[in-house]
Amino acid sequence: MYGLMGRMLAAPGEREALLAIMLEGHAPMPGCRSYVIARDPKSEDGIWITEVWDSKQAHTDSLQLPHVQATIAKAKPIIAGFAEFIETEPLGGRGL
Repeated sequence: MYGLMGRMLAAPGEREALLAIMLEGHAPMPGCRSYVIARDPKSEDGIWITEVWDSKQAHTDSLQLPHVQATIAKAKPIIAGFAEFIETEPLGGRGL
């Protein structure tokens, strides 16, 4: 399995709008076992994204899906950047 944890930063005052974009319409993403979006309680602009995929390739392939491309295009204007980005090798656990 392949895992990612990252903290995205919304433009000032845009976190709730960015969260809404990221949470709308969860269409299937082949190979995705878990995809969690969360507010960062320590940062008014921070969003944590935690993902688990069957493989790194499944994650890479997901970025080409039309609904993922549409979400990226809609969100991009209010994304200020990325703070942390960590790759992991999930071994298992509840929900996996």
